[in-house]
Amino acid sequence: MNRSPLHTKLCDMLGIRYPIILAGMGGYCGPTLAAAVSNAGGLGVLGCTGFPIDKLAEVIRKTRGLTDKPFGVDILMPFPADDSPDTLPTNLELPAKHVEFVEGLKREFGIPEPRQPTPVDFFKRDHLKRTVEICLEERAPVLVSGLGNPAWLVPYAHARGTKVIACVGSVRDARRVAEGGVDIVVAAGCEGGGHVGRIGTMPLVPQVVDAVSPTPVVAAGGIADGRGLAASLALGACGVWVGTAFLVAHEAHVDAVEMGLLSQWEIDYWKQRIIGCSEQDTVVTRCYSGKTMRNLKNRWIAAWERPDAPPTLPMPLQILLCWDVMEGAKEAGVRDIRLWPTGQIAGMIKETKSAREILDEMVEGAVSVLQQVLPSYLSR
Repeated sequence: MNRSPLHTKLCDMLGIRYPIILAGMGGYCGPTLAAAVSNAGGLGVLGCTGFPIDKLAEVIRKTRGLTDKPFGVDILMPFPADDSPDTLPTNLELPAKHVEFVEGLKREFGIPEPRQPTPVDFFKRDHLKRTVEICLEERAPVLVSGLGNPAWLVPYAHARGTKVIACVGSVRDARRVAEGGVDIVVAAGCEGGGHVGRIGTMPLVPQVVDAVSPTPVVAAGGIADGRGLAASLALGACGVWVGTAFLVAHEAHVDAVEMGLLSQWEIDYWKQRIIGCSEQDTVVTRCYSGKTMRNLKNRWIAAWERPDAPPTLPMPLQILLCWDVMEGAKEAGVRDIRLWPTGQIAGMIKETKSAREILDEMVEGAVSVLQQVLPSYLSR
């Protein structure tokens, strides 16, 4: 195989052809999409937050059956960055005023009670520990911490030959995870979809690169084409973490439907919203998880910005508060309520494509920028 002109340190570390990582979007990136990205030369990542724990090993094995290339598993750690899983909250009681407000919204929006109750175990420390154990038992090549500081699991992962990636939104957290021994730091700007910090990608990436050197840094947030990849390399990153661009891939969400995590109408609606939206159609909110999250604008978010809305609860209590509502909305087909994590870059996405086409076009675009466009500017 010929060496790619975009070969970076990240490629050597992960055993991949191109320095492009699929963002491990919880519940949305299953084996089909992850394997497609890995087979195309990037690093596919399973978004396993929300997957039933009794299906996790099966999901990892299915991915391995679809690709002989490296892939990762992404999990969320719902506790502060400097805590361990032993300090996860055990009291999951919800304040009465919050429950009353949500019950009022359910009536207002016509959302019924879901058939399936909230899986409370998902929010407990034993669930997180078992999730990590399964990932390591299955020898996942890469383990990603979408939130929190994974320092406590680094020794166990390295003992199994698993590399650890941590996503951060600030220089402070980047230093913490680097000092904790992670292999790669993802500097995630607030332009991205899903959980984000408050700093933009352009100022965040070079500051994180300087702060954690020689630990490799991957850029995230607002990256969907070759121009974004080339710019990230210019900022000192050794690769990119891409989410929203792959949400409209043909392979996206396929496994989520099979596992009952999403309905087909949700996938069709979400893809149509992305393709039809502008860069102004997303907003950062805490109303789904208790942490800042960029999502497509909708009625649920607007309701939490009303004067009568209580302050959002910390994670994972806000998730617990809203879970039944989201499940009820899914079952009833209430569209403008559900969680649709989407980045600002959605404004430039205008059609669905295969994961390979998305990745290939990103690579070709970056090579063009680096080898032709920039030199032409400099020669003027």
